[in-house]
Amino acid sequence: MPEPHVFIDNRWQPCASGQSLPVIDPSDGLEFARIAKGTSEDVDRAIVAARRAYEGAWGRLAPVERGRILMQVERLILDHAEELTQIEARDCGKPIKQARNDVVACARYFEFYAGAVDKVGGQTIPYQPGFTALALREPHGVTGHIIPWNYPLQIFGRSLGGALAAGNACVMKPAEDACLSLLRLAELMAEAGLPAGALNIVTGLGGEAGAALAGHAGVDHISFTGSPETGTRVAQAAAVHHHPVTMELGGKSPQLVFADADLDAAVPAIVNAVIQNAGQTCSAGSRLLVERAIYEQLLETLGRAFARLRVGPSQADLDCGPLIRAGQLARVRGFLAEAERDALPRVAQGEIVADAPKGGYYQKPTLLRDVPVGHRLAQEEVFGPVLAAMPFDDETRAVQLANATRFGLVAGVWTRDGSRALRIARSLESGQVFINNYGAGGGVELPFGGVKASGYGREKGIEGLLSFTRLKTITIKHG
Repeated sequence: MPEPHVFIDNRWQPCASGQSLPVIDPSDGLEFARIAKGTSEDVDRAIVAARRAYEGAWGRLAPVERGRILMQVERLILDHAEELTQIEARDCGKPIKQARNDVVACARYFEFYAGAVDKVGGQTIPYQPGFTALALREPHGVTGHIIPWNYPLQIFGRSLGGALAAGNACVMKPAEDACLSLLRLAELMAEAGLPAGALNIVTGLGGEAGAALAGHAGVDHISFTGSPETGTRVAQAAAVHHHPVTMELGGKSPQLVFADADLDAAVPAIVNAVIQNAGQTCSAGSRLLVERAIYEQLLETLGRAFARLRVGPSQADLDCGPLIRAGQLARVRGFLAEAERDALPRVAQGEIVADAPKGGYYQKPTLLRDVPVGHRLAQEEVFGPVLAAMPFDDETRAVQLANATRFGLVAGVWTRDGSRALRIARSLESGQVFINNYGAGGGVELPFGGVKASGYGREKGIEGLLSFTRLKTITIKHG
């Protein structure tokens, strides 16, 4: 790929600014590539291309033909799985095994939506005699997608897969911290037969290219994944033009462990839920609520598990890779400094391997106990491998603690009592609840999204496809 270029109309085009941004390897802190510093002018060109595709070659395709192209995308992703794995691992700092899972998940999104594209219809509505009323599902038109850096391939698949399946043409602004896999994927999608303009990618800074996309009059719907603060700005910009927005804004997700839980099953799931992608996961299970009768036992077991964790460069393929950038590392260490200042007991930490590059952004996974419900570590998203534990005495208090944050994305419940599990699940303010498992967002088929400050709207599953459509009611009088 020549630099600095943006991907518009199925080809690389020079960006308007003529400037580029560095791409840093989180494992050693060194620059290894550059991307275009796109501007509002590039966003304008991308939206024009998308509108042309929507009104032309892409928009006129029968659903079954759209599905065949998306299925070819899935095949090409798997054909290039190792290439995409290596790109994603280096760009994000992920261990190889995690990056490989992300590639497979991305392919699965396109497989799912390729199969669903011609299965979603409208409905007829019982109405007055002499009338036939129809509710039709139509694409929005041009959709904008603002993609974060923590799971570029996965979030690309869940967002773009549903939007393209519904018949929209797309303009994407990926995160400047990690997006190289998506640029390669754009080339593969053109190779799969996606018409020019159906997918356009403008790289650049959020305050420039991202803001231009969010507030553009030519975009009919925005999908955003990121922080609540940035999400507010995106929603405000879209509201100027009365454009709908799907928001996934993070979480402070609890895992509730009762005394009758299967701890052999719970412990590895609890650990994985907070260290996956070095804790840089919106659905990370970062709060651990434990019934007091087993609090000490569980913390002792978890402490041993945390002490065994190893952190190192992506190619070492350990338990954790580095955080994405120096600023994120400083943020996580700021939380831990507060914990030390406030004398929160530290149960255990993992280790950074001795041969980890000195310039990498490494953080030891950390387990803290007796964290007060009002403490910042129990309220705010750390976005790092830090687990905050606290005890409870009964179901009522467990639910109070679980719901005592501004977030509501995912929750886990561990108990052998089926009635209790359902009672708790119904009481939790959360978009997803996992009982005796923790899916960190779950499978492709499962609708995903939050309540409260975790956002609104749903991606994944059939709901993720429907969210990229709008309803039109047609009423026919025929006597």
